[in-house]
Amino acid sequence: MNRFKATKVAGILGIIGNIFLAILKGIFAILSNSQSLLADAFNSAGDIFSSLMTFIGNKISSKEADFDHNLGHGKAEYIYSMLMSIIMFILSYTTIKSSIISLIKDQKINYSIWLIIVCLITIFTKLVLFIITNILYKKTNNILIKANSLDHRNDILITTLTLISIILSANNIKYIDGIIGITISLWIVYSAIRIFIESYNVLMDKSIDEKTKNEVLATIKKHSEIDHIQHFNATPVGYRYQISFTIFVDGNLSTFESHEIANNLEKEIINNFPEIYLTVIHVNPIENGKKNIKKK
Repeated sequence: MNRFKATKVAGILGIIGNIFLAILKGIFAILSNSQSLLADAFNSAGDIFSSLMTFIGNKISSKEADFDHNLGHGKAEYIYSMLMSIIMFILSYTTIKSSIISLIKDQKINYSIWLIIVCLITIFTKLVLFIITNILYKKTNNILIKANSLDHRNDILITTLTLISIILSANNIKYIDGIIGITISLWIVYSAIRIFIESYNVLMDKSIDEKTKNEVLATIKKHSEIDHIQHFNATPVGYRYQISFTIFVDGNLSTFESHEIANNLEKEIINNFPEIYLTVIHVNPIENGKKNIKKK
């Protein structure tokens, strides 16, 4: 299964699963007056939008490069993942406010065995979705699938806390429902911040990580015919990078020979570094007697 097909599958599964859970939890949260279950229902509602963003973002990012978008549409993944994080922020504010009101008014839960059944159904559904999306993420390294996978993982923890809240509230520990509602909301905020930062870094053209950069430089320095390099740059394009740099070679080489060095180096980098999809190498000659300049 290719990257874009895998993301499409993750998005569709998320939409179907989260619509089912949001409706189920919403109905029983209202009937039981449970703030933690209501927070959980809002979280599932947010996940519907997250899965929808995954589907739309994937559809756009899968488009090939064109005249107006020379480097493709890969950054659509990060635009939509950032939108997902903003939606999560908004939902967390709503649930925190609702939970605080519950604590102040000392609201009670109308306990029912169905509340526990709803939580168990949610945990099972989310566990299946998490396993599927986590497998797809490891195969594709797609931030949209990663965001969905984290959502499903978080929901398992969130609903487990909701289940604990319901059980304790049924035993007259009333305040725990509001506290867990706030805890769930803060967890949503934390997850949103992580996704936002990762998306922001790519959209702001954050350079390739230092470890990969050093490995690329080490690969270049193994070539004795290259005296030194300058102007190393890396720009993210979707989930991969375009890099460029200048190599300095013996000025007595023919144009063909010097550019053959660059061509071979480009192929080596592309073959050894899957996170790099394009390497642009500029070749400069050096005069005899000016070799052995310290490599940068």
